[in-house]
Amino acid sequence: MKENQAILLGADSLSVEGKKIARVLSFFGVPWHAGTTAELLSKTTSRDSSSQCRLMSSADTFLQLTEVSESDPSWTQFWQEQVHSTFVYAGKDPQSFQRLVRTLIGDDRAVISKTRPGVGDFAVSDDFDNFCGVMSGIRVTANEANTDGGFVLNTAKGNLINIISRGDGTVFWKLEYKGVPVFLLTSPEIVDIGAELKSQNFDVREHFLSAVPLVLYIKWAFAEICWNAPEVNACLVIDDPLLKPTHGFVDFKELLFLMKRHKFSTNIAFIPWNWRRSAPETVRLFRENSEHFSLSVHGCDHTRAEFGSPGQQRLYWKARQALERMDRHEALTGISHDPVMVFPQGIFSEAAMGALKRTNLIASVNNDIISADPDPRAITISDVWDIAVMRYTFPLFTRRYPWEGIENFAFDALLGKPAIAIIHHDYCSDHCERLVRFVQQVNALRCVPTWRNLGDVVRRSYRQRGDSTGAEEVEMYGTELRIENRSGQPRRFLIRRRECEPSTIQRICTDAHEIAWRQVDGRIDFEIDLNPGENRVIRINFHDLVGKERHEDNLPYRFKTMLRRYLCEMRDNYVAPMRCRFAGSR
Repeated sequence: MKENQAILLGADSLSVEGKKIARVLSFFGVPWHAGTTAELLSKTTSRDSSSQCRLMSSADTFLQLTEVSESDPSWTQFWQEQVHSTFVYAGKDPQSFQRLVRTLIGDDRAVISKTRPGVGDFAVSDDFDNFCGVMSGIRVTANEANTDGGFVLNTAKGNLINIISRGDGTVFWKLEYKGVPVFLLTSPEIVDIGAELKSQNFDVREHFLSAVPLVLYIKWAFAEICWNAPEVNACLVIDDPLLKPTHGFVDFKELLFLMKRHKFSTNIAFIPWNWRRSAPETVRLFRENSEHFSLSVHGCDHTRAEFGSPGQQRLYWKARQALERMDRHEALTGISHDPVMVFPQGIFSEAAMGALKRTNLIASVNNDIISADPDPRAITISDVWDIAVMRYTFPLFTRRYPWEGIENFAFDALLGKPAIAIIHHDYCSDHCERLVRFVQQVNALRCVPTWRNLGDVVRRSYRQRGDSTGAEEVEMYGTELRIENRSGQPRRFLIRRRECEPSTIQRICTDAHEIAWRQVDGRIDFEIDLNPGENRVIRINFHDLVGKERHEDNLPYRFKTMLRRYLCEMRDNYVAPMRCRFAGSR
């Protein structure tokens, strides 16, 4: 196998944009090193047929390389034999970019002009699937945030493949220079995934040109060695409903019919306080259709900021109480639950994450990424690009509302993240027409997701890559992992998971046996051998959180909780439908 490596071309030290590219390469596990054009040109006398490099540079640097190499015949042979492809971004010098483009496409009249906000959408080609993958056919509205400082190409020449266009021209395309693919991007900037996240999630619509083309190129050029998710999983989550025939605008029989017809699954974020209140006919519906319906743990009492406080012992008791209630509900109804926490109102504290880690929960799922602590820790874009946020002591999987756009769900899938969508009952007020349109968009993606229950989404969400020995490296996120040998040969899996508190681990095991593990540089490592087609569930068990304090709820708290629950149900079942009917009659 040829060695894949990225060479970041530039001056003696990496530029600001070069450092940003380096961070993205490292995020995907791609080896790279910085080099100058002089160092690259000096390699033309060497012949190493066992390796090919991928060049990445700004337009002005690549222009210098082409100008020097035009007078050196040996360069052409080196270029064709040892360069796999090149990724070039516009940089800060539009004149150099225009000169380079005219040279490469052979059109002296090609024009590079400034982009204009509001002139057409960004459109990803649907004719280049092996490169665009899950982003094929995606359209994103151009605005001031994602077009500021960018350029667009207008040319009559037809010797290029248009990958991303706008209404007034091309912004990312492929051509061949002396037989080697060159990818040209009109954006002068690259997304900085080391930057602190300024919102509660990453919105690809605000960073479209600075993020999508680079990720597409890396996933294509380094497909053999970069981190990849073996599959894309999806699940719809509806917060709050009781298991009654209807809750607000949700009619469970209607929803089941739509799930079967449009091929999706739904997880109900179930409030454990309601464990004794499920209706028998709805229980039967869930039991008989477990491939479509599932339950997760939505807080405990679902009071305001229930898991947003700093008291870890109290939070640990509250989490244990939630799981005990879910167990009682299972004993009463026969409906099992996914051991996944969905935070009420999306509010959580660092103490809550530490408490959940010591329970039987395997992960948390949330819209908001930044904790509610007075001085929350910084979360970077790279943290959110990861399959789950691992900056806390407990894994946090992100979810999105449908109105955040199919482009965000597609980009998440490109990164290897599961597609977890969140709605409330009122999103079904049109008899689920909006929901069906959204599901159809998800299922129309080039990489069609597998719809599962929320627990299996967590267990099957990991990334992997092959190593030089033939083993598979795997990065684990939840505290449970379902790993499968999809090859036709016995294979060893080298599994790692980030863990800042290894002393809290009680044991790592499968159903069959305990697994030896070791601590290495802020993570734990262990191995497992699987035969062809074999799969195992690996579990990490943690020590209980020991404490002597009692945390029983007092009578006033219980009364307020009961009142809150009934008032919320009245709002959902009576007030919201009445408002909807009133609005429709006007």
